[in-house]
Amino acid sequence: RGVVETMIEWAAGHAAPVISLDVPSGVDSTTGHTPGAHVQAAVTLTLALPKTGLAVPAAGELLLADIGIPGEVYRRVGIDVAPEMFGGRYRVGLRPI
Repeated sequence: RGVVETMIEWAAGHAAPVISLDVPSGVDSTTGHTPGAHVQAAVTLTLALPKTGLAVPAAGELLLADIGIPGEVYRRVGIDVAPEMFGGRYRVGLRPI
């Protein structure tokens, strides 16, 4: 048992709502798999682009934050994004799949 697992178990064992930044602790951001201890987030504020692994109950309500990466950067690496993904806002809500 590592320190991180101990901290995750501590947080999961308390009644206070958890707000996760980018990905809830213990959740695989690509698959959503939770191989060990993980937190149950009330809200997850994920950064830049949605992550496929966040379509799981452990992520809670999903919000996507704009961190200022220009659309051209995504296009150069082959990622197709909507030109106005954020519509001038700093964050948008994501619908569950």
